[in-house]
Amino acid sequence: MTDNNTRSLQRRDLTEHAVLNSRSFRDALGLYASGITVIAGHDGDEPLGFTCQSFYSVSMDPPLISFSVMATSSTYPRIRSTGKFSVNVLSRAQQSVSNQFAQKGTDKWSGIAWSMSGGRNPVIEGTLTWLDCEIAAEHRAGDHIIVIGQVLAIGACDDHADEPLVYFRGGYRHLNTPLGSTG
Repeated sequence: MTDNNTRSLQRRDLTEHAVLNSRSFRDALGLYASGITVIAGHDGDEPLGFTCQSFYSVSMDPPLISFSVMATSSTYPRIRSTGKFSVNVLSRAQQSVSNQFAQKGTDKWSGIAWSMSGGRNPVIEGTLTWLDCEIAAEHRAGDHIIVIGQVLAIGACDDHADEPLVYFRGGYRHLNTPLGSTG
C-alpha cells in the first residue's frame, strides 16, 4: 500500500456528524473550559458590570485583551459610553459573585465589596487579578459585540492561594492537581 492509500484509509467522513443547530453548537463550545470574569465600569452615578466568560488576551505589545458581549446587553452600552472598563478575574470562592452579575434586573453590586482603580473602574475584592482598560475597538459579530481593550494597569489580590473560577460543560468546575505535580 502506498502512503497516499494509507492516508485515505485513515480519513473519516465527518459530514454525517455535522448537525449544526444552536443546542449542538452550545454543547460543543461547552467542552472548552474557560475562566470567569466580571467586566465592570462606572458611569459617574453607579458601578456597572456583567459576568463574562468570553475573555482572552490578544497582544503583548501593545497589551490588548478582548471580550464578547451580547449585542442586546443593557449594561455594556453604559460602560461603552465611558470609554473604559475593568476586567475582574474571579476566584473559585467567587461563584456567587459570578451568579449575581449574570442576573438581569437586579442590583448586581448588592453586598459586593469593591474599590475604585486608578483608572476609575470598579475592582471587586478578592479577584485573582484585575485589568484597567480603555476601549480600543469594537466589532459586530452575529449577535455579539467583540470589544478590544488596551490594558493600562494591572493589579492582583494580596492572597493568590485560591484557584480561578472555571466553567466547563455548563457548570462551575474545580482544577485538579496540575500534571507533573506531586501534590
